[in-house]
Amino acid sequence: MSLKDTILADMKTAMREKDSSRLESIRMLRAAIQRKEVDDRVELGDDDVSAILQKQIKQSQDAIKQFNEGERADLATKEQTHVDNLKHYLPQQLSEAEVSAAVAKAIADTGATGMQDMGKVMGLLKPQLQGRADMGQVSGMIKATLQS
Repeated sequence: MSLKDTILADMKTAMREKDSSRLESIRMLRAAIQRKEVDDRVELGDDDVSAILQKQIKQSQDAIKQFNEGERADLATKEQTHVDNLKHYLPQQLSEAEVSAAVAKAIADTGATGMQDMGKVMGLLKPQLQGRADMGQVSGMIKATLQS
């Protein structure tokens, strides 16, 4: 079953169970997926759907940060619920140790010696870790390793 099919099935379940917060999150995700399919005139695969999912989560996390700064705990809580509903569809996340090992291996494989080689390392890691690790955290690990 594809990720899109799973999302559709979960939407139907949320409708039956009258789970309004989960239903709202799924509908927003489905709308983003359909918008991308219509704009690009393609049928999205699991990787593309996962990228949209990550983008939605990142936008919500940014919104949570802004709501907390603006002292709007009610809206921050609503966005956090949205993030929690969407994280259900992400693949199993890698531990920090697994990410660190992947970064070390990529640096060794590319022969990176300094910050000028960061693009090569990220280029190698992005397809491997996309969706399974926070790429901002990966970037920070690469920078820390290359600067030392």
